[in-house]
Amino acid sequence: MTTQLTDNALDALLPEERRRLILERLATKGRVFAADMCRLLRVSEDTVRRDLRELDEAGLLRRVHGGALPRAHTQLSHRARAELYQPAKHAVAQVAAGLIQSGQVVFIDGGTTTLEVARCLPRELRATVITVSPPVALALADHPGIEVRLVGGRLHPEALTVVGADTVEALRQIRADLCVLGVCSLHSEGGITASHAEEAATKRAMIHHAAETVAVLTADKLGTLSPFVVAPAERVATLVTEARAPEATLSPFRKLNLRILTA
Repeated sequence: MTTQLTDNALDALLPEERRRLILERLATKGRVFAADMCRLLRVSEDTVRRDLRELDEAGLLRRVHGGALPRAHTQLSHRARAELYQPAKHAVAQVAAGLIQSGQVVFIDGGTTTLEVARCLPRELRATVITVSPPVALALADHPGIEVRLVGGRLHPEALTVVGADTVEALRQIRADLCVLGVCSLHSEGGITASHAEEAATKRAMIHHAAETVAVLTADKLGTLSPFVVAPAERVATLVTEARAPEATLSPFRKLNLRILTA
């Protein structure tokens, strides 16, 4: 619950108390506007900007023009991420796998949830999968009906995806029916963002060269922001996430006319 303060208490706020109030408002509203915080805290714009800058540097939020948004969780190794939310990822993946049709050419992005999508593809499916993820390629290696093409490039050790100029150029030569996108962060205004610049470039190329994009992500990534911009949220046609995602979190995406499927 957001702390309620009297006028006298506002006059006496210490910097740590102001920043705590900013974080509380961010948690309840999903974003903060600098102008609103100036009025609420009765301090100057310079003071609020300084508070936001220090909270950003501490890793507690992400500054944007005019305010701040929630920051995505710290990037973990692929192995560590694979162990998080495993039942939820499997449920999301089953729904997403059902969207892939026989005869399609499909980009499957890197990530632990997209890896689950690959594992959930039915044995009778006939399709071509182009992927930047060696784990996804290995998961599909013995699938009888899928032609797997692993794009070349330099291996990103944390994400276990291939990245770089060669990867992006190879993706530009393909026209896919569908892109199954692994998402680091998704915000209705901040869009799709990624933790690493080269990953962002790869994701951007897949989205641009696919007729339709399906974003698969757990609920904790909704409404967050990572450092590198991939594309506007509107570039996603279908969002597949957990049923536990609050309606208040999903509502901004419904306003963008995204199809939302939950598992």
